[in-house]
Amino acid sequence: MLDASNLPRIIQGGMGIAVSDWRLANAVCRTGQLGVISGTALDTVFVRRLQDGDPDGHLRRALSHLPIPGAQTLLDTWFRDGGRAPGEPYRLLPMYRQVCTPARQLVTVAANFAEVWLAREGHEQPVGINLLTKVQLPTLPSLYGAMLAGVDVVIMGAGIPREIPGALDALARHQPAALRLDIEGVPAPEPMQLTFDPACVHGDALPPLHRPLFLPIVSATSLATTLLRKSNGRVD
Repeated sequence: MLDASNLPRIIQGGMGIAVSDWRLANAVCRTGQLGVISGTALDTVFVRRLQDGDPDGHLRRALSHLPIPGAQTLLDTWFRDGGRAPGEPYRLLPMYRQVCTPARQLVTVAANFAEVWLAREGHEQPVGINLLTKVQLPTLPSLYGAMLAGVDVVIMGAGIPREIPGALDALARHQPAALRLDIEGVPAPEPMQLTFDPACVHGDALPPLHRPLFLPIVSATSLATTLLRKSNGRVD
């Protein structure tokens, strides 16, 4: 079983929007190292790939394994058989907000599920996902989708992700999770929060999920000390 003592020697970097995609992560895993997908803007990448006709059927294959309802609705909404016409613009997703509809959350959950599922396909090596702490709005549904696909490691930098361990614990039990929402220049009597309840994208009881390792990216010993002392759960 993977733990902090037996991680692969090489952890592939999580690079940008679909640079570290499932193909790269899968290839790295097949060498015995830790392949990592980039979770940044995966929902937008997902709907664009579907509008391009999902060449080779990879997303449709992954969605056939989505363990919650909604895969067919997503295909009916976003898939274009044969792809877009030349010069036809992409249909855009609604912008993320502090509170989103279940349908909007489902896109993010499914996108992260599909990317991790494809990265894990055909081998037994662990797979990781990289998210940016400062890109807050999609974080919780992104984590849940990745966990539905069995992601082994969550890697986060670009901030101080103190609340992620507790969120992973809650999401592994399909329970609501929350993160503090940082908004500069907006005074508030109480901290604002982002919340995500897995029940909004499925109504059925599901078995507990694997709780992935949490590996924050640290640039100073003071940051590592802060995470160890003030995080709301296990930091690996």
